[in-house]
Amino acid sequence: MMRVRRIGVAAAAILTTTLGSPAPAAAQQAAEPRPSAPRVGPDGQLPSGWRITGGASGKQLVWRSADPVPLTDAGVEFYSGDRLLGRPVAAKDQRTFRLDLRAARPGRATDLQARAGGRRLDASGVTAGPDKRRTAPVAKLPAVLPANPVDPGKPGRYGTTTGEYTLPSVRLPGLDAPVEMRAVVVAPRGASGRRPLALFLHGRHDTCFTTDGASFGEWPCPSGSKPVPSHRGYLRDQKLLASQGYVTVSVSANGINGQDGVEDGGAQARSSLVRRHLARWADWAGSGRSSAPAVVRSAPPGDLSRVLLVGHSRGGEGVNRAAMDSLSRPPADQDGYRGRARWQIRGTVLLGPTAFGQNPVPDVPSMTILPGCDGDVGDLQGQIYVDGTRQASRGAALHSAVYMVGANHNFFNSEWTPGQATAPAVDDAAEPDPVCAPGSTTRLTAGQQQAAGGTYIAAAARLFVAGDDRVRPLLDGSNRRAPSADPARVLSHAVGGHRTAAFLPNTKVTVDGGRLCSAVADPDAATACLAPDGTGTSPHFAKWETAPEPGRRAVALRWSAPGSPVRVRSAEPASLAGAEALALRVIVPPNTTGTRLDVTIADASGRRATLGRVRVDGLPGSGGTASYWGQEIRLPLTAATRARLDTGRVTTLDITPRNRSGRAWLMDAWGWRPGTPAVRPVALPRVDVGRLTVDEGDSGTRTHQVPVRLSGRGDGQVRLFVTDPVTGRATSRPVRVRPGDSVIDVPVKAEGNTRYGQDTGQDVLVKAVHGAVVGSHHGGVTVRNDDPMPEVTVTPVADRVTEGQRLTWRATLSTVADTEVPVEFGFLAADDGAELSTTDVDPQWLMENHGESPLPERPLSTVGMHLLSAVPAGRLSTEVTIPTIADGVTEPEEAVRIQLVGFEEPPVGPVFTGRIEDTS
Repeated sequence: MMRVRRIGVAAAAILTTTLGSPAPAAAQQAAEPRPSAPRVGPDGQLPSGWRITGGASGKQLVWRSADPVPLTDAGVEFYSGDRLLGRPVAAKDQRTFRLDLRAARPGRATDLQARAGGRRLDASGVTAGPDKRRTAPVAKLPAVLPANPVDPGKPGRYGTTTGEYTLPSVRLPGLDAPVEMRAVVVAPRGASGRRPLALFLHGRHDTCFTTDGASFGEWPCPSGSKPVPSHRGYLRDQKLLASQGYVTVSVSANGINGQDGVEDGGAQARSSLVRRHLARWADWAGSGRSSAPAVVRSAPPGDLSRVLLVGHSRGGEGVNRAAMDSLSRPPADQDGYRGRARWQIRGTVLLGPTAFGQNPVPDVPSMTILPGCDGDVGDLQGQIYVDGTRQASRGAALHSAVYMVGANHNFFNSEWTPGQATAPAVDDAAEPDPVCAPGSTTRLTAGQQQAAGGTYIAAAARLFVAGDDRVRPLLDGSNRRAPSADPARVLSHAVGGHRTAAFLPNTKVTVDGGRLCSAVADPDAATACLAPDGTGTSPHFAKWETAPEPGRRAVALRWSAPGSPVRVRSAEPASLAGAEALALRVIVPPNTTGTRLDVTIADASGRRATLGRVRVDGLPGSGGTASYWGQEIRLPLTAATRARLDTGRVTTLDITPRNRSGRAWLMDAWGWRPGTPAVRPVALPRVDVGRLTVDEGDSGTRTHQVPVRLSGRGDGQVRLFVTDPVTGRATSRPVRVRPGDSVIDVPVKAEGNTRYGQDTGQDVLVKAVHGAVVGSHHGGVTVRNDDPMPEVTVTPVADRVTEGQRLTWRATLSTVADTEVPVEFGFLAADDGAELSTTDVDPQWLMENHGESPLPERPLSTVGMHLLSAVPAGRLSTEVTIPTIADGVTEPEEAVRIQLVGFEEPPVGPVFTGRIEDTS
């Protein structure tokens, strides 16, 4: 029975072997393994825009966008349903994206999706519906908050000086081409003594541009183009910090951006680059100062014991990894810096960061800015740099999230901002949207966003590096604003600092009147916090690379009448002793107003106290924003003191809605008191996952170990996810990390044989739970097929037919295979007589295979389609047909020529001819 692979518009069509006159059987040897494609859906089609191709490197899953997709920080990701298949490589046209299928197992073809930052890029398989962006309720700005007494956005007393340095390029593991060592320095003039150092790292953007307006992501830049000066995009922020006494340096990372199609998205390479620059600054602050570049010698010496790292998008993930690597060394074979850390990272600032690894550094303070109109990292996954630190270590480091209403992704960097940039630039949030469209009342201009961004970067520097607690209310949910950031509406919340854990849904709690929900998108809508088909998303519920994910939970409240409490009970009494207030992070739906909640606590003896009533209004949001964000609300504990509660043994939290109906989600509740505790960075035990690639062998079963490496000292816990090699679904288990351990045992069995098959193996992912950090989070064992693909022989079955019949060929393998073997033909122009045209074949077949109408009539060789089929696993042959139709028009004999396609360019395979006789 014929098995045909039907592929959409830009794809090779089903294998229609050409009509041909009787000819000897022909054989062709494939050069390399060509893994099987995703299986087709019920209608026999891949989604429109998707195709399978073969090349010298094997089979690839290809998606082509109707419009160019800019090089972004979130990057394009291929999914099968909710399962990540991988991150494809973009072609130069920025429209075509290819994913090697040797390790990916896509599953149902109709489930294929292209996403970036949690947003769907392709419309394939999506039923058209109302535009959620256009139909969202009218958004209103949050109320103006009281001004903080200290405004960190005001320039300081120093003048500034600016210059650049360029050092010899460096080689980093996993990257083919050297990476530049280039930076722009802005320093204070007239400042005495050693000055704290702030290092900026930009994100993933086009690397090169030309004077005629083209930009692209190659490296090194080809002749006739120039590097995009992304590192010069933070000069405004640098000048503000320099005026306040900081030496600032912003480093270029184009060489990583042009080569970061690696498993971790380039996080380790960016960390290596950051630490290479810091090592040079450590030299220049000491005996190497005389050999420093002129701009460095003209600046005050840097104080490497007081370093702030600022990273934008993938640069944010990069500086987070650099902070981790400065405390716990990464494996030497993955690291591009081999020396010791001669600096101390006092804090990190992350602007719209990616968090592919979801591996924050719990003992280094951080501030994450979440742009409310981020059109790149649209799911605001950087929230995990806050949420992921809860109970991960000592909890003394403050981790702040700052939600900036109306800010987009690109405008934090002036070199990514239209009207300011040297190279082509775009507004990533420019599409029609009631919240984010330029000119709407909730959208910031570029200048407004840059002023607000610089103000909050300066606030983090002042708190984390200078230790000025007076700016803390801007970052920790105390509902204060910095006037220098006006008119931006900026909200904040935090974990860590002087907070003590009270009620955390990811711990042992029970819920009455509400439900514990899964924060990660779960196929079971009954357990999901937000339905996957709802309007808008939540940064707290951003997906990782596997779902569902144990341990990420919230408390969901839903009511249709006031007065019914939702009760949260903790298995162990919580201590609020010494706290001044109970701080809750509560989410309400975007654009809602007037959610009113009474908050009551009870101690172990049952004594109760109502702390007060709070009102929470939703953030401005639409179907395209991640506006389900937890706002911090605080209630003084004075009522508990009056009621003589034992605040050292609190067991119950009641939340009672007082408005008519609504929804809300409790992320957590903490005991809070003011101040910022001293933070001592800790080198926690570290886990890194590598990848082992082995040949399957000809016989027997071999057991291989996934290279999961442990380093450092201490006792901690991680969660290990192991994927099923067939379904791709992951199972997980907690793993304790003990002193003296060097590996985690993850065996993978591989059976050898002499039959051609797919590469197999297993993937492993790791996430920290407590008392540990994770560097390289994703790896596994890849078992390579080491047997050649069988030879394909094609013979005619019916290559001379009359109109209305099917042209048929049989493709036969020289031996059976363990996986389906694709067979591909290309159409050639007829070498004599009339050629079969689009109106001579079944129109439904033509539409299903190439997505085009038969009209206007044109020869099949000009349509641009290929014909694909496959011999199923365990079988020796398959048949391929071209269905013709009787058109009732008198015409001469027609022919179609097809050529068996291998990996050679140009094709050299045998050619077959099919002929159709007229019946009229």
